[in-house]
Amino acid sequence: MQLDQSGLEILDGDECRALLSGSTIGRIVFTHQALPAVQPVNFVLDRGDILIKASQTSRLATAAADTIVAFEVDEFDTEDRTGWSVVTVGHARRVTDPAEIASLEALPLESWAPGRRDTYIRIRPQLITGRRIGASSRPDIAP
Repeated sequence: MQLDQSGLEILDGDECRALLSGSTIGRIVFTHQALPAVQPVNFVLDRGDILIKASQTSRLATAAADTIVAFEVDEFDTEDRTGWSVVTVGHARRVTDPAEIASLEALPLESWAPGRRDTYIRIRPQLITGRRIGASSRPDIAP
């Protein structure tokens, strides 16, 4: 097990991808009016890419078109003080090809938010990192 300078376990790429694939809710980080914005979204993976749906006129769909974004998933147990976090950084683009949109319609991606969600955003992860805090990575807990 490799630890970072803070004593958190560093997760390898395969474990990060496995944790990402087992999640359904994440946070997308994008730029809105020159400031960072974070929005929770539900998502699915498609051939390693992260797919979300947004309203065509939403600030997310506007800001995440053809730009670099970050995407984060995590899970924590506050009672046990354990958890993990995976962060990806990659290029986001609106899906505009009708054939690609038709194939995406078959995926199990239903937005939790009310209103019409008619725009797919595809994020291609280019960097993926992860950390875990748990009994084995905390010096105050004996193994």
